[in-house]
Amino acid sequence: MKAMKMTVLAVLALGLAFTLGCGERHSKKEVFYLISADSALPYWQTAAAGFNKAAAQYKVTARVVGPDGHDPQAEAAELQKAIAANPAGILISVADAAVLQPGIDAAVNAGIPVITMDSDAVSSHRLYFIGTNNLEAGRLGGKRVIEKLGGKGNVVFFTFSGQPNTEERLKGYKDVFASRPEIKIVDVVDIKGDARIAFDKTQDYLARTGDKKIDAFVSLESASGNSVADAIKRTATGRELVAFDVSQDTLDGIKAGTIDATIAQKPFTMGYIGLKGLDEVFHAPPKQLDKDYRVDAFSPYPVFVDTGTSLVDKSNVDLYTAGAAEGAK
Repeated sequence: MKAMKMTVLAVLALGLAFTLGCGERHSKKEVFYLISADSALPYWQTAAAGFNKAAAQYKVTARVVGPDGHDPQAEAAELQKAIAANPAGILISVADAAVLQPGIDAAVNAGIPVITMDSDAVSSHRLYFIGTNNLEAGRLGGKRVIEKLGGKGNVVFFTFSGQPNTEERLKGYKDVFASRPEIKIVDVVDIKGDARIAFDKTQDYLARTGDKKIDAFVSLESASGNSVADAIKRTATGRELVAFDVSQDTLDGIKAGTIDATIAQKPFTMGYIGLKGLDEVFHAPPKQLDKDYRVDAFSPYPVFVDTGTSLVDKSNVDLYTAGAAEGAK
């Protein structure tokens, strides 16, 4: 009887120790980095909110860094600083794959898990990508432009040249336009992270008339849309504009009619599940961190986590406005 009692006590003690051990899985000493492509944009502030929320739930430390403006070289410098701090993991958006891939590979080679979000470096040693199916996002926007123009017209795009996600979005538009030869892409403007370039170029193109008239503008990133809308509003020309992302200014532009529609992503979700994914890798690391898991049929990791896209216009803009207000609480 005494032996049985001692056995029960031992089992209970073991269970308590296991419970306490699980409770101590996380620590503020575990530091995770989110490296954004442009910390000044509301899009990245939303992503940071998701990253920070997951960190608060897990009781770990989140650090959000990144250049204040579109600057791949400055982002690469932030990546090097993060690697030097030897964090538990890095979540990064790739402004330029050629510039950032060496740093990503260096981090992984140093034993630091890296997951990409929003914009990928597919040939790097990152574990996987979290974000939007940008090709489909472009196709979604392309169908909207065809609908609004009746299958005929001149279109100008605004983009960040060399950024993988915007390149995929442009390809999506071109895929859809291929079936409508009367839709012409007049220009693809690299705004180089400066919204004033978008404003000035829009004013120039709005002055065109006749066969050279621009019928629609498309923003492939979140920086240019509101500047293009402002130029359209000032000239009162009534041209079509399809934007990208759902900042409050963009939603207000849809309500006012200066923006026809925008393609919505989920940056909060990307940041939120990005930290959780890194935490899982940190606590249950693979035998080989730099393995190409894309070609492993038994990989513990996905290749791509699609957080979803949708088209926002006057029919559903109030739902997104309400959602933004709720998320800000």
